[in-house]
Amino acid sequence: MSELDDIRSFVAVVESGGFGRAGQRLGLSKSIISRRIARLEADLGTRLLSRTTRGIAATEAGLEFKARGERILADLAEARDAVAQQSGGVVGRLRLSMPLTFGNRHVAPILGELARRHPGLELDVEASDRYVDLIGERFDAAIRIGTLKDSSLIARRIAPIHGVILASPAYLAARGRPATPADLAGHDCLLYTGTSQPDWTFRVGRRRVSVRPAGRLRSDSGETLMEWAKAGLGIVQLPTFIASDAIRDGALEPLLWEFPLQEHALFVVRPPGAYVPGKVRVLIDLLVERFGGAPYWDPCQAAARERGVTLGFTPEFEDEAEAHQPA
Repeated sequence: MSELDDIRSFVAVVESGGFGRAGQRLGLSKSIISRRIARLEADLGTRLLSRTTRGIAATEAGLEFKARGERILADLAEARDAVAQQSGGVVGRLRLSMPLTFGNRHVAPILGELARRHPGLELDVEASDRYVDLIGERFDAAIRIGTLKDSSLIARRIAPIHGVILASPAYLAARGRPATPADLAGHDCLLYTGTSQPDWTFRVGRRRVSVRPAGRLRSDSGETLMEWAKAGLGIVQLPTFIASDAIRDGALEPLLWEFPLQEHALFVVRPPGAYVPGKVRVLIDLLVERFGGAPYWDPCQAAARERGVTLGFTPEFEDEAEAHQPA
């Protein structure tokens, strides 16, 4: 399949912008990539690549060939998937990126089940809060939490992710219970440093109100913040997928029910393309099966419904925004 290898190498060069980077992506030397492109251009009798100040770019003919080459590679992958499924399941290697805490707590068991269902499927999983480059690092998919930025990646929404304000009974007994978001200015807050958006954003009536929490304890680990909160050291905002057990056993109490935090979501993202590889499709289907609807890790959902409170709001909800800074 030398012609297919040549096409695959050409697509990698265009997407990565260089022979060396394409070689790293495909696990080949730069010289092999260069020979393949030269052979492809000789066979086609036209120039497919040109050098620019930023590296390597496709010519007009190269862009046309890349589009058609991608369709050929996608058709080949689809044909392989179809044959593999007739033979008894999905085969190949699924390279997946997932967030550290959520992945270890909630996705790892799902991946174990996926492996049992598909004995011919290899799993190569990176559990890290690092924001990976799916295309450049050759990931088949990534599980991400939050509000996605615009990109060429294809995203599938799996489940809502809710945050909640929490404190221990001991802290509340000593310092009192905040009645409104503005009351947080008088409290010690535990600060999450692993975000570019440090404000806590609430819905107050038809408005969005952002509060900048203040405190002396900071961490990029939600687990660490939860332990500090359980020890009575302050008020914390955590996703319910971290805090669910502490809420159930009474170690932490939800606060400010009447002022829902902005809702985020759990997504699976994959590289662009109309065809969804079978190994990615079975992953998405299993995540939807297990996490769809009201996720099992969210004890606040039922409690909120009992109180007649809507848990979470989307950015489109608010009509205007206000910001409050703690003194």
